[in-house]
Amino acid sequence: MRSPLLGNLDPQRVPGTFALQNSKMLRVQVSGDVLARQGSMVAFQGQMDFDYEGSGGVGKLLKKMVTGEGAPLMRVKGQGMLFLADNADDVHLFYLENEALTVNGRNLLAMDAQLTWDIQRVQGAGIAAGGLFNMTIRGTGWVAVTAHGAPVLLDTSRLPTYVDGQSAVCWSAGLHVGVNRTMKAGALIGRGSGEALQLAFQGQGFVLVQASEGPPVPQTR
Repeated sequence: MRSPLLGNLDPQRVPGTFALQNSKMLRVQVSGDVLARQGSMVAFQGQMDFDYEGSGGVGKLLKKMVTGEGAPLMRVKGQGMLFLADNADDVHLFYLENEALTVNGRNLLAMDAQLTWDIQRVQGAGIAAGGLFNMTIRGTGWVAVTAHGAPVLLDTSRLPTYVDGQSAVCWSAGLHVGVNRTMKAGALIGRGSGEALQLAFQGQGFVLVQASEGPPVPQTR
């Protein structure tokens, strides 16, 4: 896996179809088709068509309906230059080489059309836990994610690593991911109420953490 965040992205060794126009805008050289978040197009040059991208099967559709996970995608077809952004969030690139990356659906901006994806549940977290289902993207090609504010890349092999579920942008798909419950700390940790939940990461890999936990969770009375 290659990324500027990992310090190993050699432009001579990867296709130049995805690039940063600036820190908050992705530039895609479209020659065929690409998948992007619905509503993320800010400009394009050339000839392009924009179509709703379905879930790719009944199984994926049911997972999206039940979990609420999975980015709403559009398929962009044509020839030319496509510019994408999402709420002026910072954009970060990963190039997969027959690998897998797990992404929080709300942070996915775009990916090469030949990549495949599925929705997976975090071990130890049922539907009642909420927000603990994520997209795993596989294959060879580009993935662009967004992060609110400058993120930090944590090496999970160094120390036990715990991340607020709303702050985890993406992580190595080979990691063991579970749930850490912090009892009696709901008012102190994160923006939740009652029992606080964090994702617990173990193994060789990384997790990208954004400088935001998302909108506040309403307090129940």
